[in-house]
Amino acid sequence: MRFFPILTAILISTALYLLTFERDSLIAMAGGEITEKKKSGYLPAQKPDAISVKVLLSSAKIVESGVVVRGRTEAARNVVVRAQTSGLVISQPLSKGIRIEENQLLCELNVGTRSVRLAEANARLVEAQVNNNAASRLAESGYGSETKAIARRASLQSAEANVKLAEKEIERLKIYAPFSGLLGSDVAELGSLLQPGSECARIVKLDPIKLVGFVAETEVDKLLLGAVAGARLANDNIVQGQVTYVAVTADPMTRTFRVEVEVPNPNGIIRAGGTAEIFISTSGERAHLLPQSAMTLNNNGDLGIRAVVDGLAKFYKVKIVRDTSDGIWLSGLPEKIEVIVVGQEYVIDGRKVLTTYQE
Repeated sequence: MRFFPILTAILISTALYLLTFERDSLIAMAGGEITEKKKSGYLPAQKPDAISVKVLLSSAKIVESGVVVRGRTEAARNVVVRAQTSGLVISQPLSKGIRIEENQLLCELNVGTRSVRLAEANARLVEAQVNNNAASRLAESGYGSETKAIARRASLQSAEANVKLAEKEIERLKIYAPFSGLLGSDVAELGSLLQPGSECARIVKLDPIKLVGFVAETEVDKLLLGAVAGARLANDNIVQGQVTYVAVTADPMTRTFRVEVEVPNPNGIIRAGGTAEIFISTSGERAHLLPQSAMTLNNNGDLGIRAVVDGLAKFYKVKIVRDTSDGIWLSGLPEKIEVIVVGQEYVIDGRKVLTTYQE
């Protein structure tokens, strides 16, 4: 009973051997004709060096490139207004958050004895004027010495200076806003004692507002003052401005360079301290918009694309300019090029290709 299965296995093995290794002999036995081309290893209709690929005809265009950095918003000005003299606050305090105009009164201090000192200085000035006039007349008529006249004149100038100092001290009792903005803190409370250097109020200016980011040292040379910049804020609002500052020294800890972008903020809707994704445009360059799938690697690991040149495949090393939803912009290519978008992984440099164009 085992004879037939063994015989069947032998016949099947023999048939597979003949089909695999003696195919040409079998065709000859069946009346087929083996041509010289078949003996060389390929059929007459085949083209052993040509591989079919799909090609996209691309022309270079000018594309705006840029640098993207993570940053934050900052107030254009954030100033603490301080007292220049001492005294008790006698003005009603203003609440933080309200709008302040330039030269608006913030704090007023008690005059104290300063008015008395001013009156005394004025009296000394009158006395000095009289003495100076008398000494001058005596010196001119020859009855007084020139030295005494000079001394009286110096006393007069000293009295005038004391009057100006007393008047300036009284002027310092009223503290005004140096610029328009918003109060960032409550004004000093009524009855509180301020000393020279004590805080009266904090003023924040938000128009224009600054976008601050830190750029790597490999990209900072691409940035120019006045370059157009845009940003996406945390609330998805898009704003636009210009670069107003690029640092010339790096942060010693991060080795990055501070960049500031000035953005109009007339209504004050952009708050200071928020996060922002900043895009700073650089000089435009010519590039090709290609599908990401067209990119490949060569044997050295270089990133690039393969194109058709005179019917042969050729590898081009590229530089990525910008990645978009429509494709990727690549530079380093000729002005016009036939890019292989399907089949680039199956060809090498110098391989003959059959092209089919893609719209």
